[in-house]
Amino acid sequence: MRQYSVKHLAKLAGVSVRTLHHYDRVGLLKPSIRTEARYRLYGENELIRLQQILFYKELDFSLSEIIDILEDPNFNMTRALESHKLALQARQYRLSTLLTTIDKTISSLKGEQVMLTNEELYEGFPKGKAYRQEAVDKYGAEEIEASEQNLRQRGKTGFDQLKIDQKEIAQMLMNMLNQDPTSTVVQQQIARHYANIRGFWGESVCQSKNMKEAYKGLAQLYLDEPRFTSQNGQENPDYANFLHKAMVYFADTQIM
Repeated sequence: MRQYSVKHLAKLAGVSVRTLHHYDRVGLLKPSIRTEARYRLYGENELIRLQQILFYKELDFSLSEIIDILEDPNFNMTRALESHKLALQARQYRLSTLLTTIDKTISSLKGEQVMLTNEELYEGFPKGKAYRQEAVDKYGAEEIEASEQNLRQRGKTGFDQLKIDQKEIAQMLMNMLNQDPTSTVVQQQIARHYANIRGFWGESVCQSKNMKEAYKGLAQLYLDEPRFTSQNGQENPDYANFLHKAMVYFADTQIM
């Protein structure tokens, strides 16, 4: 089995030798071997454990919390990596939103804000532009116009990012179709879905609604109208049913 010196491991992981010495002292990462000359040597298991430590550090866990997690006899490496991936994707989403906000502010200050047309706002929706009238009939002109104004204020960059996020979230949820809709990993993606929906609707509209009931109403719409959850023009009732269950559970447990 390959062994790594403390200097080699520090270089591989992008941390300092002093950090590895500290991890050793507090019992977070012990070397697999100590030579007679007291040199620390690390194996593949320690390399993987260090990766876990750095993941949790990135997510702002304290060293004592990381020790408790990694020493838990029920700790599962695969589930931990899946959780890390989702948490980092959620952070990526938040950072993307912040960057979009900055771009929008810069564009506004430079007088470069591009107003979106109704055609652009409803591009890709079922039945295209006709969807707007359907939405007006269902929710009222005032609410739809407020949402449209929110999207126009985001500008093309912000609006495009919302659509990119929407497709990514849908694909990730589709990949989880065989999982429990109430599981942690699914609910983390539903939290992203909820934030994305709020982005489309706009905060002024959301603040005027009972969002728990509104989100459950959207879940019911997905169940009643599978065209809204179709992939490449193909309806998928199983996905619509999965999404409905996951959204209702999120609404009942997370939305006040």
